[in-house]
Amino acid sequence: MKKTVTWILLADGAQARVLKNTGPGTGLRQVDGLDFSMPALQAQEIMADRPGRGASSSGQRSAIEPKTDPVQYREAEFVKSLADMLGRQLHDGAYDRLVIAASPIALGVIRKAISPAVRDTVLAELDKDLTNLPTAQLQKHFEGILAV
Repeated sequence: MKKTVTWILLADGAQARVLKNTGPGTGLRQVDGLDFSMPALQAQEIMADRPGRGASSSGQRSAIEPKTDPVQYREAEFVKSLADMLGRQLHDGAYDRLVIAASPIALGVIRKAISPAVRDTVLAELDKDLTNLPTAQLQKHFEGILAV
């Protein structure tokens, strides 16, 4: 009988890691190669170029402000790439069930970005940022969800 593999995605807008559990008493283990992060940047670092200039009907020229916050856009793209990875890994049979623990904003983006197939595997969601906790301290957060 094949063991049920449960993945736990821990994410925020700039870092993520995937842990796995293969059944009661097996604990949580880091999945090799599935530890992601991007350097934290401020908006002025992302938007290094000067803003474009526009002219009004009176001939005045002023800077054009970006329509979206570049930091939020960058974080949303990071989270979308995580959703794509989850879809590929599910297709490859790497996991059977998924638990998502993410900061509230990242969790909202993940919900929108994951495919219906991945959504069907979601066992539980926690709107907590647990990305910086050591693996040994994570078990207590999942006791009501998994027999770790």
